[in-house]
Amino acid sequence: MHPTQPAPEPLSPARSPSRVVTSSQSGPHPKLEKRVRKHLESRFLAPIAAYSREAHARLLTTWDGRVPLVLDSACGTGESSATLARRHGEALVVGIDQSAERLERGQRKLAASARPENLLLLRADATELWALLAADGVRLSHHYLLYPNPWPKSEHLQRRWHGHPRFRELLALGGVLELRSNWRLYAEEFALALRLAGRPAEVGPVPAGDPPLTPFERKYGESGHALWQVSSRSVGAAQAGNTPVDR
Repeated sequence: MHPTQPAPEPLSPARSPSRVVTSSQSGPHPKLEKRVRKHLESRFLAPIAAYSREAHARLLTTWDGRVPLVLDSACGTGESSATLARRHGEALVVGIDQSAERLERGQRKLAASARPENLLLLRADATELWALLAADGVRLSHHYLLYPNPWPKSEHLQRRWHGHPRFRELLALGGVLELRSNWRLYAEEFALALRLAGRPAEVGPVPAGDPPLTPFERKYGESGHALWQVSSRSVGAAQAGNTPVDR
């Protein structure tokens, strides 16, 4: 099953604070290592949806294969993608979300004059797009996984990004990887999964004073949650993102 995200909405004064994540887990999932190693050693053969293939084709039509490529997976309305496009002005920044409604809502909020020229928003299953790009041999410059729901129930390990059968394709894309969460254990699990795959990973608080990247980050911050960040740089990340694709 794929990780899913509820529609992002900013916190308003009339709304109650967001609840802190609770779980029966007191430490990393006992089956985490077994699941990660299984997924690293096998290929996930589930069919890829037509809308993900269409998004893949549009991406390759838009990207020239020379500028760095940045992914914002499960981007919701694309607010974070627009922010990242301004941060990575030299790159093509691609926001991916499964929900056409969320993306359309974000498009309406982005006035034409405020929309970065290097931003592309696509409707796709993020894990399927990872698989298609990895099969192309594409290497990313940066990859962002920004909130929200970390699936805190122990039986939902397979729905977390690091428990997904396409975790191996996520790693194959390389680049500088950044995950953010308001559940520390989830961040620690993700970092542990990266280390099991041979990638260095650091866990720490989101830097104080950083403007919120997503509506969820804003909501959690206003609710007083501790916000956590996983940072990981793959070998050759500084040169990634400019791999030509044979079209």
